[in-house]
Amino acid sequence: MVMRRQLLLALSLIGAASAALAVDYRSVDVPAAILYDAPSQKGKKLYLIKAQTPVEVVVRLEGWFKVRDAEGSLAWIEARNVAERRMLVVIAPRAEIRQADKPESAVLAELDKWVGLEFVEMASPGWARVRHRDGVTGYVRSTQVWGL
Repeated sequence: MVMRRQLLLALSLIGAASAALAVDYRSVDVPAAILYDAPSQKGKKLYLIKAQTPVEVVVRLEGWFKVRDAEGSLAWIEARNVAERRMLVVIAPRAEIRQADKPESAVLAELDKWVGLEFVEMASPGWARVRHRDGVTGYVRSTQVWGL
């Protein structure tokens, strides 16, 4: 009986930890947003980030998100400048959008580093279904993009 309770407790803690570790990716929803070193407009302005750039929300305060970008930089952004829309960015020197989620499938488009893509859904392991701004929809290897 004690072993069973300990097992149930361990499983519930694992479940709670998994939920707490869920990654929250979003994207910039304005033409350009200012990133700050503190959660205040009085903070030091670090740099601008353009529309549709994916960010990972790591801390939430009232009206502010502390975010990480594809290069690993951390900064604060006003929450009103971020949307739930999920975008990805190519981090490989070259990425390919393929017709299917298989390495041998036809290449629909080749993309340079830092090109943005709209995330559609997860596909088979190691692949994501994406949409390029020019309308091409297909699959990209998850190792070639950031924001998953």
